[in-house]
Amino acid sequence: MPKSILYFNGLYGELNADHESDYIFSELIKTRSQTFGWVIRPHVHNRLFQIFCVESGKVIFQGNNYERELIGPFVIVIPPMALHGLSYSLDVKGRILTVSDTFVEAAFPAQTRISASINKPMFIIDLGKKPNVKQIQDLVLKIDREIFSGKSEKHFMVKALLCQLFILLYRTFESAPGALIKDNSYIEHYKKFQYLVKTTEDVKTISSFANHLSITPTHLNRICKCITQKTAIQLVHEHAVGEAEKYLKHTSLTVAEIAYLLKFEYPNYFSKLFKKYKKVTPLEYRNGSKGL
Repeated sequence: MPKSILYFNGLYGELNADHESDYIFSELIKTRSQTFGWVIRPHVHNRLFQIFCVESGKVIFQGNNYERELIGPFVIVIPPMALHGLSYSLDVKGRILTVSDTFVEAAFPAQTRISASINKPMFIIDLGKKPNVKQIQDLVLKIDREIFSGKSEKHFMVKALLCQLFILLYRTFESAPGALIKDNSYIEHYKKFQYLVKTTEDVKTISSFANHLSITPTHLNRICKCITQKTAIQLVHEHAVGEAEKYLKHTSLTVAEIAYLLKFEYPNYFSKLFKKYKKVTPLEYRNGSKGL
């Protein structure tokens, strides 16, 4: 069994992050990397896409049994659960965009070619001789400025600009592919398990998820514990609670209706499970109570 994989729900170094489903963030590469001595150890993010737009400087990129030296300008697009580590030169210049997978899934449905491309374990686009480099750099800067602006309806503008950026990256990659790096078997199984949890409409046991992946329930739990330090059933429950949060925030459905929609047989059990993970009841959550 491989050693435990360094895993973050949020950004690198954020041990107890619990970001909103529409989380979008931008920062200079040096802001975080300088804090960690310019070395970001190999790790994965659970539900975050990251776009590294490097203007200049040297980066040593580490994937699964893979290492490559890169000289700016280039872009690295890293989907959720893709193993990556980076060591930067002190003169590196660039920016990192971090986007929740919920936004990307909503913008580019699973059946589209763009989704299929950007959800590969990871790809690297060497932009040194590509004509789109200026467009990509300009878009990254526009997104950063919009995120931190005080303008009205800025969230919609950020999403529109991000859609342009993902499409431009896709077109650039399709015209001249960069490097594709495969994940290890644990991460591949985990990503498939996550996809099944998100897309399965019927009630499934951990045994049925494991059968679908052609592994045993014990091995599925071993994979989940290795990557997230959580059991498979905990991850299933967390997903259900996350979906419940959306319904509580954005619909007028009753707690019982939400419970049945999420395939819970008993609304009372759903309420207890929700409180276990969020520390408040569904109604308290809807009413804005933090349970303090």
